[in-house]
Amino acid sequence: MLHIIWSIVIGFIVGLIARAVMPGMQHLGFIATTLLGIGGSILGGLIARLFSKPEPGSSFHAAGFIMSIIGALILLFIWGKLNPG
Repeated sequence: MLHIIWSIVIGFIVGLIARAVMPGMQHLGFIATTLLGIGGSILGGLIARLFSKPEPGSSFHAAGFIMSIIGALILLFIWGKLNPG
């Protein structure tokens, strides 16, 4: 249960950072920002695992947080292109 709450909190922080870095005005609420961050974490984690695998049994990947932000930026860019309004 705590893992789900932690994912939501980190997802929200990652989503906020991605929205702050990406130029322009995004009209996203709390839930959309959180989903953006969680989706970015998943995408960033997949990209990070392509380049380097974490040690077996480790719960933290060194590039995880940065790649989460990059993944959220990619999703935010795609969202901006699909939803220009």
